[in-house]
Amino acid sequence: MAVNGGRGRGGGRPTLEEVAARAGVGRGTVSRVINGSPRVSDATRAAVQAAVAELGYVPNTAARALAANRTDAIALVVPEPETRFFAEPYFSDMLRGVGAELTDTEMQLLLIFAGGDRERRRLAQYLAAHRVDGVLLVSVHADDPLPDLVAQLEIPAVISGPRSAAEALTSVDSDNYGGARSAVEHLLSRGRRRIAHITGHMDVYGAQRRVDGYRDALGDAGLGVDEHLVEQGDFTEEGGRRAMTRLLERAPGLDAVFAGSDVTAAGARQVLRASGRRIPEDVALVGYDDSAIARHMDPPLTSVRQPIEEMGRAMIDLLLTEIAGRRPAGAAAPERRHAVLPTELVVRTSS
Repeated sequence: MAVNGGRGRGGGRPTLEEVAARAGVGRGTVSRVINGSPRVSDATRAAVQAAVAELGYVPNTAARALAANRTDAIALVVPEPETRFFAEPYFSDMLRGVGAELTDTEMQLLLIFAGGDRERRRLAQYLAAHRVDGVLLVSVHADDPLPDLVAQLEIPAVISGPRSAAEALTSVDSDNYGGARSAVEHLLSRGRRRIAHITGHMDVYGAQRRVDGYRDALGDAGLGVDEHLVEQGDFTEEGGRRAMTRLLERAPGLDAVFAGSDVTAAGARQVLRASGRRIPEDVALVGYDDSAIARHMDPPLTSVRQPIEEMGRAMIDLLLTEIAGRRPAGAAAPERRHAVLPTELVVRTSS
């Protein structure tokens, strides 16, 4: 019986068997063509593709995933409050890179916030049920239990920014140390000598590495680090305002500020302006991330560019590789990979 118009026998959805009958081949041959196997002749592939087009056959991806013990889903887990995710460009840039790299795959992306204990417990139950094939972890703090949970469940995972130099999960990061050094060396080349640093969260390894770069750049220039010029922030605008206020109270003669993020620099700028300091005449200002905030600030902000979108793409590449090579239960764990992408100082008017 002829079948057309995208309807199978009984008016239902066309089946794999009907495509095989129309093309004059076996069911297994149709499956190989649909899955892109090279073990099919050009003539056979053309016949199957023609039958697929005539019948309007759509592969049942859910059934295929079930048969392969897969969900065709990846979780992007952010252990931060939703308000921070939507306020900071870092997260939207990361999401853009991840999404772009998944475009040509059949994977679905699930965005999951786990900023509190209740959300973490719910996520733990979700992951334990193996409802995703892999996990991307973004903005993880050193004491966060999620990475260890994922490792115990043997779910393929990639973390954005290792928790320490001994990170057990596959990770992608930017050169935080080198980026910070380049920022401070730039300020030194402009004749600045009282250079303050507003850090990020100090339980974030990337923030620790930026402090290391700041200290070493000053040390190599023959300048000791004045601890009064180092103030802890939290990567937020409000944190930048608080830190800048304390710095001016302790060291009113500072002539430059290296902020842990562009958002932090924006907060610092508000306090500097309110105190009568001109940027860059009185105080030079450098941020980190090279986000849209840096380009639109007045004056435009010098910033260390970390390739956030590229980091997102690299995370997906590594995760898909881990998913494809998922080891059998009880097998030895594969060697973890740690990718570090270069940073670049983008000089603008603020310094």
